[in-house]
Amino acid sequence: MGISDLNGGDKNIADTPFGYTMSVIGGKWKMIILYLLAEKQTVRFNEMKRQLGVITYKTLSAQLKELEADGMVKREEYPQVPPKVEYSLTDKAKTLLPVLEQLCDWGVKNRS
Repeated sequence: MGISDLNGGDKNIADTPFGYTMSVIGGKWKMIILYLLAEKQTVRFNEMKRQLGVITYKTLSAQLKELEADGMVKREEYPQVPPKVEYSLTDKAKTLLPVLEQLCDWGVKNRS
């Protein structure tokens, strides 16, 4: 099902594959987090916070929990002091990487 399949119908966009996709990757930070994890492979929480800059700890934590719940991010916790937690992409998230690459290509071509 694509955009043309809606054809002005009564179907609620949230119930479409596009709606599902946006529920998983929508928002200000999720795509940026996925991009960072795609680039770095495995990232610890504080390193991710430094890389992202202006995001708050609370927001980053919430976004990571949502991505984990949607099966996009794997959280690996190591039992040590101080605690060590690493995040990486799941196989499901890796199927999204070609789309991220296309978005990057679009940005290269259309950046003014």
